[in-house]
Amino acid sequence: MLELYIYSLFSIATDDYIRQEGYPAERHTVITADGYNLTLHRIPYSRNEDQTTLTRKPAVLVQHGILCSSTDWVIAGPNSSLAFILSDAGYDVWLANSRGNTYSRNHVTLDPAREPEKFWDFSWHEMGTIDLPNTIDYILDKTGEPDLNYVGHSMGTAIFYVLCSERPEYQDKVRSMAAMAPIAYLNHVKSPIMTFLSSVADPLAWLCNSLGYYEFRPNGKILLFAGKAFCEANSLAEGVCDNLLFLYAGYDSKRLIKSILPIILAHTPAGASARQLTHFAQLMKRDQWFGQYNYNKQKNMEKYGQPEPPAYDLTGITVPVALYHAQNDWLSSMEDVKVLAGRLPNVAERKVVPFPEFNHLDFLWANDVKNIVYDDVIGFMKRYDRKYADVALRPSAEVDANVVHSDFIVSDVA
Repeated sequence: MLELYIYSLFSIATDDYIRQEGYPAERHTVITADGYNLTLHRIPYSRNEDQTTLTRKPAVLVQHGILCSSTDWVIAGPNSSLAFILSDAGYDVWLANSRGNTYSRNHVTLDPAREPEKFWDFSWHEMGTIDLPNTIDYILDKTGEPDLNYVGHSMGTAIFYVLCSERPEYQDKVRSMAAMAPIAYLNHVKSPIMTFLSSVADPLAWLCNSLGYYEFRPNGKILLFAGKAFCEANSLAEGVCDNLLFLYAGYDSKRLIKSILPIILAHTPAGASARQLTHFAQLMKRDQWFGQYNYNKQKNMEKYGQPEPPAYDLTGITVPVALYHAQNDWLSSMEDVKVLAGRLPNVAERKVVPFPEFNHLDFLWANDVKNIVYDDVIGFMKRYDRKYADVALRPSAEVDANVVHSDFIVSDVA
């Protein structure tokens, strides 16, 4: 019965959840320079605002982590979901969807079902060097704003550092960057899946040859290798041990909003390439190193002009950054964030959640996350907001009727 209920929730999209709460919703498509169709969900103004007197407001781009989507920012209701809280705080909210996830599985020429090797030939490097700059340009064009604020979670923080390193000119288009569960250096990771992948000599080859695919998605072998021992040792809610996101990032039964667990299980994992995971696994093997994907010496020479992949340069990041992290985070450890904070030259704020059980996914779905984290995030952003004259807001027409790719929908439930 749980499987049938979860399956029924899959068809409810991000914009449906937004409208259910009484907020306006728009859906946009960004076509990247290399042909991926990225869906953006927008909340242009709050449900509490008088629509006859809407004025221009600062834009904020909210970027999810790996295996996630824009849905994660709206399913906990208006009092706990970051998207609604930002909207009520006076922001024009844009929710990103990275290439390959539920909402961004289309391409100008490639079909993920027929040409998986080509479609999934990317890591989070391309998200930072192509997806983010293309998305930022689109938002600024639609809103008429000269810049925006940025909020990222997990992988959503890593790709921002990639953007600043590889496309530094885009720093002039970002006023502030709030990083929740920041990811860069990965020498103290506790995730069962990531620990397993880092122990494999060539994790991408293992995933593609042993499991037979280029997308990282649920599979019995993954669950068997990475999660069996952990799940047997812990008493977890039904469905959790069958979900890659929880085995990847952790599960906190104390703070998770229990009522939304079926919705979480219906929408995650939302899709990712095998290379995204293996890129992170590579970082775990090198001491305090954050850099590009390591192919092999021959391909590295062809791609980079050197036998080893280059490191990302964080020393030139000028955007004010706020770091929010937790003690019980399997991926963003206290030790690794300390290294990151020491190498970012413009850390304006750094806060550790004062609750020892708070974990990686609690930044999304903890029952008291607004008071613990989000209020601080908004306070930080307000310090860098520009002042506006009384200029009318520019809402946009919807662009897409349905962008959930058909090959992602399971036809039947076992």
